[in-house]
Amino acid sequence: MVAFTERPRTAGSLSIEGLSVRYGQHTALEDISLDVRPAEILAVIGPANSGKTTLLKCINRTIEFIPGARVDGRIALDGEDVSGIRNVFELRRRVGMVFPLPVGLPLSVFDNVAYAPRLTGITRRSDLEEMVERCLRQAALWDEVKDRLKTLGTKLSGGQQQRLTIARALSHEPEVLCLDEFSIAVDPVTTMRIEDALLELRERMTILLVTNLVQQAKRLADRTAFINKGRLVEIDTNDVIFSASPANQLTYDYVNGLFG
Repeated sequence: MVAFTERPRTAGSLSIEGLSVRYGQHTALEDISLDVRPAEILAVIGPANSGKTTLLKCINRTIEFIPGARVDGRIALDGEDVSGIRNVFELRRRVGMVFPLPVGLPLSVFDNVAYAPRLTGITRRSDLEEMVERCLRQAALWDEVKDRLKTLGTKLSGGQQQRLTIARALSHEPEVLCLDEFSIAVDPVTTMRIEDALLELRERMTILLVTNLVQQAKRLADRTAFINKGRLVEIDTNDVIFSASPANQLTYDYVNGLFG
């Protein structure tokens, strides 16, 4: 029997200090410093092209796939500098990533979720079945696909494929789950199902949520960071960010739709 790995409450902490990213002459992020607390949902909001996705890419080092990208500063996962982690695949297991559009493997629903556990050496069918069911339930997808586990994942609807992508990310048992505009291509009902799942997952992992939907950040997050033109304008609890008196007038203007 494969049980979910219970992590200490200190696991999944992120510390970002002086992070700057440049693509050639273009500055995507400038001197970003913030902490992400274990087992919280931190939303990152801001206008398009403000650097939100770049921030996520730096955390699990997928920024290294971009030619000419220059990264300065420090990101620590549970106190360990991610730039010094030699096994980048292990880093990306610990920091799961879900992109705006579903990225399904050309495999069955079952094998999409079982792929990573098999790579780690789990081969017993009963263990794989338990893990696949758990991850699909956590992604609010099990009831819809439990009788179609042999169906190609790419045959599912767009919303189901996005939840399958989340289930696959969860199969790595990450400490941190990064979601980049997960609801951009799914319907409102599916969005609400995923949001409910994320609120439950917060008890087991840290969630970093990039979203252009201010109301989504307000519904889900414990704290929200507002980034504009590559700079961190403000980070605080939602009670402050979405109140009538955040610390920065620019924050108030953005969350109230006065620009963006």
